Parts: sequence; structure tokens; C-alpha cells
Amino acid sequence: MIEDSGLASLDNGLAAVNAARVPEVFISVDVETAGPTPARYSLLSIGACAVDRPEQGFYVEIAPVTTDALDAALAVSGLSMDQLAVTGVPPAEAMAKFAEWLGEVVPSGASPIFVGFNAVFDWMFVADYFERFHDRNPFGHAALDIKSYAMGVTGSTWAQTSMRHLAPTYLGGRALSHNALADARDQAELFLAITKERMPR
Repeated sequence: MIEDSGLASLDNGLAAVNAARVPEVFISVDVETAGPTPARYSLLSIGACAVDRPEQGFYVEIAPVTTDALDAALAVSGLSMDQLAVTGVPPAEAMAKFAEWLGEVVPSGASPIFVGFNAVFDWMFVADYFERFHDRNPFGHAALDIKSYAMGVTGSTWAQTSMRHLAPTYLGGRALSHNALADARDQAELFLAITKERMPR
């Protein structure tokens, strides 16, 4: 009887844990910026899509909050600080639009999971702008780095998780365009392809 009661308690506990699990929605996010850190440089564009529904995308170009910029960073994205100062969306409005879009693609009660390549860079800017220009960061601290994920799945080194190594295997050799939405969609495809490799055959 004691053993039966223990098993029943364990079953009830596991059932409670499963019932309490919050559904997760993976959101691929990419950003283009004027430099390496949000303390000094501006976030210039955000692209995002639901990993399993990449057609559901979000894109915004943002007015810079400082004139500081690295030529190398702007050369990557092709964005113009002068042009964005005129046509870019104010940061508070841009982050409100992003939060609103997340609310549309993430069902009520579900948790959005930030997916990036390299997530520490993109999440840093998004988190900073949400904290500075919006009331909260909808992602919280939930971020998944595709490079780290690839290391775990494939057993590779960190150097072998560069796009130079991963694109030929998972994206048909396609290079990232450095348009934030296009890159977010490529990242989603990459993440799903690596996930399929992890699944038992």
C-alpha cells in the first residue's frame, strides 16, 4: 500500500508538471545595428518570424538615437543613418509594433522564445530597446542561440558553427543577405534543419 501510494503521488506530481508547462513559440529574430553595443550605437532594423510559420514576418527600420556609427556595420546592412533619421520609425513606436506583432503570433498563455544567430548579439539590442523604449521585454530572458544549439547537436567546435560551415549543409550554400527579415527566415530554416538532424531516424 505504501509503494502504491508513492507511485500514485509520483504520477500525480508528473501530471501536475505536464499540465503546468507553458506552450513555447519559437521566434527567429535578426537585427542590423550601427555598431557592436547598444550603450553607444543604435538599433537600425528588426526582422522576425515564427520559426514554424516563416511567412508570418515582422520588419521595421528604426530612427537612430545617436549619430555614432561604424562604417563597417553600415556596409554590412546597407542602411543609411541619414535616411533612417528621416524615414525610420521612432524607437518607442517600433518596439510597441514589435510587441504588438508578438501578441498576434504567440497565442495567449504561450511563451515567446527568442531564437538568434548569434543570439547574444541580437538579444542584447532587442532587450535594451524594449527596456528603454517599451514597458517590458516580451521575451524576458528566454533566448536560444542557434550556434550553441548546433554545437550540441552536431558535436562540432564553436568555429565550425559559423555560417560558412553551416550554410552548405543546411541552406544549400545560401549566404545571409543582411536584410533583417530575410535573415530571420533563413535562421528559422537553419534551426529547423538542425532540429530534424537531432530527431531519431
